[in-house]
Amino acid sequence: EAIDTTTPSGRLLFHVAGAFAEFERDLIRERTRAGLTAARAAGRVGGRPSVMTAEKIEAAHLMHKAGKSQAAIAEALGVARTTIRRTLGRNT
Repeated sequence: EAIDTTTPSGRLLFHVAGAFAEFERDLIRERTRAGLTAARAAGRVGGRPSVMTAEKIEAAHLMHKAGKSQAAIAEALGVARTTIRRTLGRNT
């Protein structure tokens, strides 16, 4: 149904509809935050799993200390160079 916003009653109806939409969005946001908090409390962690295992991280550090380039380390471990750069940057 078309709302005529040139009249006072049309503007009022438009604002009331907007207020309800904003209220519903706030409820959704609140429920989402509560769900994420409950999931974290249950031990779940969101996001994509890391491709770098503890063994790969240790191997990357050993290869780096041996003088291998980041590109060579990445190729040997089967990961992207960015992953190696990020991994070596954390603990170097």
